[in-house]
Amino acid sequence: MEMVPESEIQDEGILNQQRQIEKEVAEIHPLIGQLQPLTCLLQEYMDDPIYVNKLTKLTNVYHSLRRVRPDGNCFYRGFGFSYFERLLENEDEWKKFKALVMGTKDQLISQGFPKFTLEDFFDSFMEVVNRLGGESKMDAEELYRIFNDSGTSDYLVVYLRLVTSGQLQKEEDFYQNFLEGDKSMKEFCQQEVEPMYRESDHMHAIALGSGLNVGIRVVYLDRGEITTNPPEHDFPEDCIPSVYLLYRPGHYDILYK
Repeated sequence: MEMVPESEIQDEGILNQQRQIEKEVAEIHPLIGQLQPLTCLLQEYMDDPIYVNKLTKLTNVYHSLRRVRPDGNCFYRGFGFSYFERLLENEDEWKKFKALVMGTKDQLISQGFPKFTLEDFFDSFMEVVNRLGGESKMDAEELYRIFNDSGTSDYLVVYLRLVTSGQLQKEEDFYQNFLEGDKSMKEFCQQEVEPMYRESDHMHAIALGSGLNVGIRVVYLDRGEITTNPPEHDFPEDCIPSVYLLYRPGHYDILYK
């Protein structure tokens, strides 16, 4: 009987352990969670009067929350699910968005993005967008399943990252003001925008909202003055929000009015 090298046994053990960890993370933190009452957050912060006060004020405006896995992709994944969910209920808006997205591939190619790489992500993105309306329209349950299938969901996130990168580089003169250090905008995008699991801030939100013509409102839950309401910012400025996100340090979840 042939003996299996000890190193292979150890490698297999490590892989099995990693798979188990990934399974446990997926069970605790699905990519997109079920709808929950916003008051569920009060339990997390019950010992913190500042957060309790601010959350209580938030519940006067927003009624529900949908958690997004905290993996660095939460801004894009939360944006995508929230806006696609909205498009399922608005045929006219879906048609406009579909037409706009159809033009993004050629725009990105004209900016120097590699066509071969881009097409896979674009095709996957359009496959989902095409089913948000029309004769082959999916339902909300199917959308939820798609966003929790890591293969498809991650492709959607990648394309949103590429659109954001393209917008930042196209309007480089404006966005350069937000950059710190000596990085060029292209270097910043290649290192901080396009790779998966890189976190996002207000500059990414402005760029994605502008690139797809979708208003984003971000509500910031922080430890500022206890008497103040949680600050809200719209991206781009003066837009009519279609997507509502709750930001806590390093993380975004989806809000519902």
